[in-house]
Amino acid sequence: MKKLTILSVLFSVVLSAQNMPSLSDEMAVKLSKMPLHCINTEYPNKTGHIINNEKDAVMTPKQLHPSFYGCLDWHSSVHGHWMLVRLLKTKPHLENAQEIEAVLENSFQAEKLKEEALYFSKYQLAGTFERTYGWAWLLKLNEELITWDDARAKRWHENLKPLTQEIINKWKLYLPKQTYPNRTGVHPNTAFAMAFALDWARAANDKDFENQIIEKSKYFYLKDKKAPAYMEPDGSDFFSPSLNISYLMSRILPQKEFVIWLNNFYDKRSLNNIKQIPVVSDLSDYQTVHLVGLSFNRAWDMKGIARALPKNHRLKKDFEHIANKFISNALPLLFQGNYGGDHWLASFAVYAMKD
Repeated sequence: MKKLTILSVLFSVVLSAQNMPSLSDEMAVKLSKMPLHCINTEYPNKTGHIINNEKDAVMTPKQLHPSFYGCLDWHSSVHGHWMLVRLLKTKPHLENAQEIEAVLENSFQAEKLKEEALYFSKYQLAGTFERTYGWAWLLKLNEELITWDDARAKRWHENLKPLTQEIINKWKLYLPKQTYPNRTGVHPNTAFAMAFALDWARAANDKDFENQIIEKSKYFYLKDKKAPAYMEPDGSDFFSPSLNISYLMSRILPQKEFVIWLNNFYDKRSLNNIKQIPVVSDLSDYQTVHLVGLSFNRAWDMKGIARALPKNHRLKKDFEHIANKFISNALPLLFQGNYGGDHWLASFAVYAMKD
């Protein structure tokens, strides 16, 4: 434990000395070991499956989800796969690239992914499974494959099509019916999911879905003012509700309109609060460790918002600087917890450092 503490301190000092924490090859390999371990680890498991009869009650996670059964739950497995694809795509010469490829080849088998797609119609009440957090990560995974000019990526993307199409069809049906957004700091957060869905729609050139997301985003958030971000976070948050909204709006509004909107969205008290590093009192607690993820989420939101702001805006450099602080503080914590963080946090770290 003492070694870990010393390592953590040294790691924080090194990262803090940098203006922008970046994903080195060494760090990429260390982080990749987490999804490489958990993707084929079936237990412990939280399936999220609604049991309708005795037959359902005895089905194992792997029987329900032949590709995405590991990493404690379906969505964590999906974003673990996204992370491995991202690393293989951007760092093809990693020392464990062959191991990463082998794991992806196994998960992205066509027959397995057809079963994943059938899950949503095969089982009663499965239509809302993973709506919309898991849906969003599935589209992020698909987007990573769409935008990669690689023979393996094209094959994996083709195999993923049935599941992707199932998600897209369900989302297009659900979005017009969604009267209110979820402003929570955990999985159901609407703004987070819609930002990822927007990324996919633009990468896939699905104009209909893109316009649907833009119009619904405006309906949900365009009139928002003085967000009560001074009350963030809740005790198990891994999202900043206000920053997720701000990031989404930065993606759909022209710059001038976004600046006006943002200036009305935060007051000083709320801005000061969301810049504070979350206190994580127990890294071994499966819920409290969510707060490590909150640092990464705040970082990627702030970086995205800063990119959308003009050079002279007071928050541009401020958000860039604070985003780096969040990453530098949270990275060492990834290696000091247990499976409660190991099964998902590495992908949040990679996403926060991806630009």
